[in-house]
Order: sequence, then structure tokens, then C-alpha cells
Amino acid sequence: MFKNHDLVPDYGFKEIRYELKPIKRSSGQIVEGLYSAWITLNNPTQLNSYTTLMVKETILAFRKASNARDVVAVVFTGDGSRAFCTGGNTKEYAEYYAGQPDEYRQYMRLFNDMVTTIMHCDKPVICRVNGMRIAGGQEIGMACDFTIASDLAVFGQAGPKHGSVPDGGSTDFLPLFVGIENAMFSCTLCEHWSAHKAHRLGLITDFVPVLKKDGKYIPNPLVVTDRWIDEMGKLVYGDFKVGEEKDKGKQLMSTCEIDLTPLDQRIDQLVDSLMMTFPGCLTKTLESMRKHKLEHWDKNRESNRAWLGLNMMNEGRAGFRAFNEGTKTSREADFIKLRQLLAKGEKWGEKLIEEILPKGK
Repeated sequence: MFKNHDLVPDYGFKEIRYELKPIKRSSGQIVEGLYSAWITLNNPTQLNSYTTLMVKETILAFRKASNARDVVAVVFTGDGSRAFCTGGNTKEYAEYYAGQPDEYRQYMRLFNDMVTTIMHCDKPVICRVNGMRIAGGQEIGMACDFTIASDLAVFGQAGPKHGSVPDGGSTDFLPLFVGIENAMFSCTLCEHWSAHKAHRLGLITDFVPVLKKDGKYIPNPLVVTDRWIDEMGKLVYGDFKVGEEKDKGKQLMSTCEIDLTPLDQRIDQLVDSLMMTFPGCLTKTLESMRKHKLEHWDKNRESNRAWLGLNMMNEGRAGFRAFNEGTKTSREADFIKLRQLLAKGEKWGEKLIEEILPKGK
């Protein structure tokens, strides 16, 4: 009999799903007794943003999958077709953690442990991106070993736009994937990238079309997919369309359905390929490759945790409240007014925060 090395044996998950799925060969044959472990963030009404409990359960799930002797690979995903994960739960941030730096620092201990647990998993980890991978969702996604995405997926940061810093992994990992200047642009300006652009820049392993029109899969109509260079010589493949072309794309999308079957088939192919390796050599290769990410992560995560805790007194407090209390069209603080007030010598406090919050809700 084997010993049970799970942290909490027989834990009953509440806010995530943990499932074992049989491995399917390319021929369609099911492999007996071997599985992929699917860890699913189950908060679709809030775009799979993770609550404190979800963070703790994700840690337990990855430890469980890592220990499972019949698991070949882990698939990390989110429920539905709108989002893999959009980061931390802004409602919880705004209503509990804002203004409580010591509490947020404890929360960030859990978040850091979640990122580390992903990179310490003894099995290969595949991020299945079924929609948006934004902010902290981007960070836990980059901690994975592979990323297979729907071509409707969107990738990006949110930090400086919403009172935080992408120090939960993006400032460590993103330059390794896309180079320092692309990473700088993404982390500071929080521009969103399509799956096509993310693949072109080296952020993800692969993407597949999931939009179905008249029974056939078509590329994302909001993205430039049919040319590489514009009239000014700029590489535009993968960029989002603008203006009239964007409107046409939205109109076409409204006549289509989303079918994630091709995404799951591509996941099956990758798991099948990973199965056809020596398990010990595969694990050691994962550990050696992950050192490049862990080198940066381990140097910075504790000091970043401390800073992010203190930030909840001022800009974090304002940014998360703005997102939580604003409208669908206005969820950012008044950045110009904030800079003007600070330039005049105004001090951070409740009065200043109230003045820069979006109005009209």
C-alpha cells in the first residue's frame, strides 16, 4: 500500500473543481488507468477571479495532482468560455483587503504559495485558456509549463490601471517570454493581446479556432489574421482590429457559436505526447526548465508581497474600490485629478480617494 502524501487527504473542494479525465490517444482509444487532472477555477459569474478560498483550494489541488501516481499531466483552466481567470476577486479586494495591509500581506503569502506550487508540481502543467487571461490570471498562467488557448482568448495585465503592480509573477516571467520591451509595454500600459499576437511573441504554445459559423470553425474576426505587414511596414498580424473592421467583426461574431471542442482536442494531443516519455526524465526536465522562472520569482516574491500589502493603504485601496464601485464603462480612478492633487501637496487619505473615484453608479 502507498502512503498518502496529500496535505489534506480527502478534502472536498468547494470553489474549484478537481477531476480526473481518462487520457485519449490520437486514435480515440482510451488509456486504461492513466489520467489528466483537471483543476478548474469555478467562478464564471465573476470571470473566474479567485477568492481567498479558491487560492487555498488551488494549492491543495496541485499538491494532490502532483502526488497522484496515475496522473500524467495537469490541465489548469476556468469554467465557461469567457475567461480562464481575470486575477484576484476585486469585490473581495475592495470590501475586505483595501485599507488592511497586514491582511493583504497574509493573502499574498497564499497567492505566492499558489504560484510556487504550480512550478513545483511533479507533473507537466498545461494552462487551458478558454477566454480572458488577465492580471493575476496571466501570472498563474505563466507559471504553467504550456499554454494552449482558444483564439478568442485575451492576454494582459491590469496593475497600474487599477492600483496595483504585476508583481505576482508578470514582472518576473513576462520578459523571459516576450523580451524586456514587449514586457515593459504590457506591464505598464496594460494593453491586451490576442491569442494570435501572444503566440507570435512567444507567450503561448499554441492556439486553435473555436468560433463556429455554419458548422465550420473560423478565425477570430476581431483580429488581423490575413496579413503581416501594413503600409507603414509595421507587423500587424495578431493585432486587434479597430474602427469599421472591428464593428464588422463584432457583427459576424454575433451570428456564430463558441465550441471549445478543438481546444480540448489539442489538449488531448499534448497530454498524449507527454505520456509517451519516461516519467522520471520528464519530471527532471520540467524542474530544469522551470529554474529560469524560479530564479527571478524566488528573488523577488517576498519583498513584492510586503510592498503589495503596504500599497493597499493608498493606490491599491483607491484602484480596487474604483473597479468595484464604478460602472461598466468607468472603472478607473481619475488619474489626472489624482496627479493634480498630489502635485498640490494633498495627502493620501479617505478624502482624496473619494475625490478620484468614478462617479455615477
